[in-house]
Amino acid sequence: MATAVLIVRARLNNLSDRRKFDDWYRTDHLPSALRAFRAQRAWRCWSRTNPLVHLALYEFPSVEEAEAILDSEALAGQIAQFDHFWGTEVTRTREIVEVAEELSARS
Repeated sequence: MATAVLIVRARLNNLSDRRKFDDWYRTDHLPSALRAFRAQRAWRCWSRTNPLVHLALYEFPSVEEAEAILDSEALAGQIAQFDHFWGTEVTRTREIVEVAEELSARS
């Protein structure tokens, strides 16, 4: 069970950037961030409610490890890389969530 997850919510300004953003995130940014953060795993999603919204999730074994990322050189490097490619065309927020409960249909 994951103990904590860093959620990065990105909102594109232009729907026409979605394919380019998707390709870049898939091939470059997500694998790079997974390594830099030393997360257990990472995955990403596109909102079905708002096609401009993309979520990236990074799983950590402890809340402390997830929170430490927020003030880390690893995150600063990823932000710099992101800003280099996307500038002001994409806005982002970050949030740490602590897993309170996890259930599985496979028991």
